[in-house]
Amino acid sequence: MLIRITSKRQVTLPKPVLEAMGVQPGDRIWLEEGPEGFVLRPHRIDLTKLGTLRDKIRRGRGTFDLRAFRDEPHDPTLRD
Repeated sequence: MLIRITSKRQVTLPKPVLEAMGVQPGDRIWLEEGPEGFVLRPHRIDLTKLGTLRDKIRRGRGTFDLRAFRDEPHDPTLRD
């Protein structure tokens, strides 16, 4: 698959590639160098590591559903 590089050194990945990786606008991907060349991998948050924050959440403040938050539409200018 041939991909063009812009004058700003940016690339646009085809939609079927991004769909196969399961990434959406605003998500991040890792570019890793390996012995055979470079590999793209979707960046995923390991939800099991968030359990260490359980004692730091104040009681009575409600719950926070990370999966629902990621599915909500957000202003793209607010993403880092």
